[in-house]
Amino acid sequence: MEAMAMSRSLLAGSTPCANASLFSARSCSEPPLAPFLSVGNGAPQPSRLTLSTSRSPLAKPPQRPHGLVARCTADVAVPAETVPIEKRFEAFPTVMDINQIRDILPHRFPFLLVDRVIEYKPGVTAVGIKNVTINDNFFPGHFPERPIMPGVLMVEAMAQVGGLVMLQPEVGGSRENFFFAGVDKVRFRKPVIAGDTLVMRMTLVKLQKRFGIAKMEGKAFVGGDLVCEGEFLMATGTTE
Repeated sequence: MEAMAMSRSLLAGSTPCANASLFSARSCSEPPLAPFLSVGNGAPQPSRLTLSTSRSPLAKPPQRPHGLVARCTADVAVPAETVPIEKRFEAFPTVMDINQIRDILPHRFPFLLVDRVIEYKPGVTAVGIKNVTINDNFFPGHFPERPIMPGVLMVEAMAQVGGLVMLQPEVGGSRENFFFAGVDKVRFRKPVIAGDTLVMRMTLVKLQKRFGIAKMEGKAFVGGDLVCEGEFLMATGTTE
């Protein structure tokens, strides 16, 4: 009888909502969730609600809805027009053209192997380029089926760039007494073929004016890749 009286009072709303703190989304004017369980001959019994923060091992994790995901590309900078490939790359600067090089170096065809100087500090360093073409006279014999620039000519071209560093009044050199005296620690990293642009940097390491000997360090690149390197000796003494 007491249980029947309790149920009438709860259904009549005379008791404040005891589940308000547990179910904040529901209104206190609504009846509580399953307040009784019927057992036996239909006599209602108070039920116990137990809230647990741990997930049941049998519970399935929530699944994301399937479908396409739209991404905003409004912030991506798209050029108004595509730049043609012939306009994307800047040309090498010209510090010395072929005529100025001929005024300094004594070499002539077919052994002048420097086409342009793109950086120059007299007595310190120089960067020259050699445009390797299929019309170079060494390709028919090296090799007919696979044209590769001979390594010795790469070394010679680098030595000529070194001559541009040394054959200046600031250094005391002249065309009449310039010689390639020696080479050491030369390494060839990659082959140079027709169509490549050989970029050569020569840097003065040590100069002995008393003996007329200059030690230089050289590196050659194609497309930013190192293809040859070594140490060079230049003789700036007299021919006597």
